[in-house]
Amino acid sequence: MMLKNVQLGLLLGLVAATPALAQPSGEPGPTAEQARAGPWDPPTRLADQRRAMEALAFLDGTWRGRAEADRGTVLVQTERVGLLLDGTVRVVEGHGYDAAGGTVFNALGIISYDPVRHAYSIRSYAMGFAGDFPLTVRADGFSWSHPAEPGVTMRYDATIRDGEWHEVGERVAHGAPPVRAFEMRLRRIGPSDWPRAGAVPPR
Repeated sequence: MMLKNVQLGLLLGLVAATPALAQPSGEPGPTAEQARAGPWDPPTRLADQRRAMEALAFLDGTWRGRAEADRGTVLVQTERVGLLLDGTVRVVEGHGYDAAGGTVFNALGIISYDPVRHAYSIRSYAMGFAGDFPLTVRADGFSWSHPAEPGVTMRYDATIRDGEWHEVGERVAHGAPPVRAFEMRLRRIGPSDWPRAGAVPPR
């Protein structure tokens, strides 16, 4: 998931273990009736999220290829994709290298699904920025966008077919035609046990 070639900054937080503690401040929790059925029921909610993640299974594994960014910058681009939280979220890390093998780009995306809104979203970290954005999922890919500078939106569209990941990023300014700012073509090079591998055992 590419925004621009800048090092990734990432802070990890501790997530509350119970639905009551995880409820956002100021928002009412589910009623007793809601908690017994539908997406307010944790097992049902988790099952819905696992099913939703199956629609993006074509992303899993490791990928490598060529990417071209603004002003003709050419990178060797890699992606690795896998599931976490018992298959309820999908994690995507993009890594871009220059001709000497140095890292010039690194980004992280966390894809999730909200069973109440029936909607996907992506939490993106790159360029020192982070944000949550709607994600549209298709049978052969996905698309999403995020605000850039004032009056400009970055829009990404990816198609994954026959082991190739083709993604285009466009700058969309108000009142102007889209301008291609990024394109990558990657080939799937194999499976991966990332990020689930290496979990700390109980003893």
